[in-house]
Formats: sequence, C-alpha cells, structure tokens
Amino acid sequence: MMVPGFDLLRALKQLLRDRTGNFAILTAISVPMLVAASGVAIDVTSMSMSRSQLQEATDSAALAAATALADGTATTTTAKDLGNNFVLGQMSNYLTGDATTTNALKTGTSTTVTSSSNSSGGTSYVVNVNASYSMSANSMSRLLGMQTMSVSAASTSTSGTAVEKTALSMEIVLDKSGSMWLDTEAIDKTQTKCDQYYVSGLYLYKYKDQENPCYIKKIAALKTATGTLLDQLDAADPTSQYVRTAGIGWSDEIDLSSELDWGTKTTRNKVINKLAAGGGTESSAPMKSAYNKLVAVDEATTQAGKGNKNFQKIIVLMTDGDNNATSSDTETLKTCTDAKNKGVQIYTVAFMAPTRGQNLLRSCASSPSNYFDAKQMSDLVAAFKSIGAQAAKQMTLLTK
Repeated sequence: MMVPGFDLLRALKQLLRDRTGNFAILTAISVPMLVAASGVAIDVTSMSMSRSQLQEATDSAALAAATALADGTATTTTAKDLGNNFVLGQMSNYLTGDATTTNALKTGTSTTVTSSSNSSGGTSYVVNVNASYSMSANSMSRLLGMQTMSVSAASTSTSGTAVEKTALSMEIVLDKSGSMWLDTEAIDKTQTKCDQYYVSGLYLYKYKDQENPCYIKKIAALKTATGTLLDQLDAADPTSQYVRTAGIGWSDEIDLSSELDWGTKTTRNKVINKLAAGGGTESSAPMKSAYNKLVAVDEATTQAGKGNKNFQKIIVLMTDGDNNATSSDTETLKTCTDAKNKGVQIYTVAFMAPTRGQNLLRSCASSPSNYFDAKQMSDLVAAFKSIGAQAAKQMTLLTK
C-alpha cells in the first residue's frame, strides 16, 4: 500500500534535485520577505528617532511647567496648557506639514499637576507630561500587516515655592581644527559665492575659485550649537548665581581658553565668538586642562563663597576628527576616567567624525546617553540643546 503523502514527498525531492527553476522559485518567495524586513528596519530607525525627539519635548515641557509654577508665572491650571503647548510647539519642528500626525499628537498629549505643602511651608509641585501618537508604516512594512507604529514618551519634573537650585561648573572643550572649515549640509543663504575646502590625506586645501551655492561651515555650526547650550544655562540662572562656565578652543594645542566665571558672558566673548578653524587635532591637553580646573580647590572655594557647598562638575567635549597621534587617544581616555572617578559628568559630541574619533568620545562619555553622534548641523544643534536642557534640569529639580 502506498504511504499517504509519499507522492508529494517524492515530488519535493525531485524539485530540490532539479536546479533549473529552484532559484527563481526561492527568489519569488524570499524577495517579498526581504523587502518587508527592510521596511521594518527603516520604520524602527524612524520610530527610535521620533521617540527621542518626543522624549526631549516632554522633558522640556515638564521642566518649563514646573519652573513656571515655582516662580509664580503659572497656576496649576495654566501649567497644564503650558505643558501641552510646549510639546506641540517643539514637535512642530519635526512634524511640519503633517496635519494628521499633529492632530494625533494633540489628542495624545496630557499634562497633570499635583500640588502639596512642603516642609519649608511652601508648595511643592509634581508635573507629569505624557505624549503619544501613531506614525504610518511605510509600504514595505505593510506587506507584513504593519499599518502604524506607536511613539510615546513620559516625563516628570518637580518644583516648589522653596526651590533650592544646584550649582554647576562647566568646561566646554571644542575642536577648532582645520577640518572645521568644511561644509555642513545646510545652505548659507546670506552668500552667493564663497570659499570652499576639501581634505586630501592629512591636509586641508581651498579650491582656487569661489563656489556656489555656499554651505554653512562646520565652525559656524559649532558656534550656533554652543550658543543654544549657553542660552539655556542663562535662562535657568538669569542672575548668574549658580552657573560658572569656561571654554577651550583647541587644535593640536590649546588656542583659546577662558577661566571659569559666573554666567556665560566670559565664555562667549573669549572663546565661542573667536573660534576660527585651523591646525591639527590633539585632545589630551585641553581635556586635562578642563579636568584640572574643575576639581581644583579654588573652584570649590569660589562656589562655596556664594553658599554652593555642592555643585555639579561638567565637561562637554566635541571633535570632528581623529587625533593626530593615537597616544593622544590614550591620554584623553585616562583623563576621562580620572574625571569620572572624581564625579565629573562628561558629555561628548562627535560631529561628522570618523570611526576612531567616535569610539574615543563614546568611551569618554559618562554614559551612552551622554554621547551624541551628530551627522549634520541640525544634529549638532540638537545635541548641544539637549545637553543644556539636561544641565538646566539638574539645577531645577532639587527642592527643600
């Protein structure tokens, strides 16, 4: 008696032995799956970026609402509207022209405020901001039945009528090497023709004739990005009672520097505004200088002079390239380790940097979330803005 399924099994074996048409059959089966998988990968990457943007928006919204409650410019009712509108306003930068998604975000955003009496006799506030929306999957993902992907974020911030701010001292360590004359992707609409540069080997060269269109140079993008960070520190400490900053502009040596001073004015005038690209790349000396100044007894004494017995110590390190010598990588990493062991928080920003430079900054950062990989000017501005927001948040959250 013939075993059931025997004919089918024999036919399959013959099909596998027959090489003439198998490739086409297997291709016909696998290609749709590969296309769908590629679509999912694209959607997952897009969702991750969208979630990061939404998280930054809810963080900023919660902080803004909590701060407004603490300084009396908002009530518990108006603070809810402030939180919701803050999320929508910040996300409008990313959802431009997408009315459907914007409306979904508006529906999915809510802010709650809880108030209670604190031990100082004032009022403490807890602000919770939740936001979510659905983003459409691309056509490739839909082959797997995936129509939408949900993006959500939640943030909490606290404040009160007896807010005790935490002071901070920050060193901003900025690469101004020759490669910072290269173009970003952003068009400079203020010029019709301009000098443009290219790299060949280890050297930077300028094209003989001016070119059009003009693009914003990396060094100009850095000035803009650093300005957004300093602006947020000024907003968090308008009377310069808690924030001390200094800057270092470096190439193969320390070219520009300022001493730690209250507020951001000295840092802007002596370093940021004077940044001009040129030179090689050696990060060890500027990092060691920044570290030594932050942990010096004089800095602790100066902060204590305004009643700040405890203060955050922060280094922001940015580069767009590799160190000229690998020994500088080793020395920089040693300084980063020493600094982290002393309680210094390190943020790092790789701006259109090659792999070795990225790896160095990733290892130097205090945590994976303290490392930023900026591929274009908008990423660089967003990175410095995020660092400023996080620093300001650390100053605001502690209450008596």
